This record gives sequence, structure tokens and C-alpha cells, in this order.
Amino acid sequence: MDSFSRGSGGNGSPELSTDQLIEQVKAQLAQAYAEEFLEIVREKCFDKCITKPGSSLGGSESSCISRCVDRYIEATGIVAKALFNASQ
Repeated sequence: MDSFSRGSGGNGSPELSTDQLIEQVKAQLAQAYAEEFLEIVREKCFDKCITKPGSSLGGSESSCISRCVDRYIEATGIVAKALFNASQ
């Protein structure tokens, strides 16, 4: 048996069922994906929209970032939908 399918080893922690383990892994993957997505969007949109970093955003920088993030979210949704449909 591997460490994921073994019991608690006597430390008093309840064992995870296969379904619970799958849900836990899904949640961890979703969090990792969200963190990676935010890092990519932050990096790409910052590089594109902030030409002169300062203590605050100008109006054009703020609207550029907003549009940039909206485009990345929309594009990610389109790609995810296409991948989901292709897998069926």
C-alpha cells in the first residue's frame, strides 16, 4: 500500500475514503491552478499596462489592467470549454 491508501498509523486521525481523497486532491489542484492563473495574469497585464510604476495607478493603467484581466478570464473560459468538449 502507498501512503495515500494506508490508515492513520495510530495517530488518532480518521482515515480518508477514496472519494474524500479525490476531493481533497481536486481542491488542491484547483487552488494551485488559481494561483498560477493569477500569477500569469498579474505578470502579463502588469508588463502590458504599467509603463511607469509609481505609488498609484493612472486612469488609463487601471482601465488597461481591467480589460487585460477580462480578456484572460474570457480566453481561459473558451480554452477550458474547448478542452472539455474535446474530451467528450
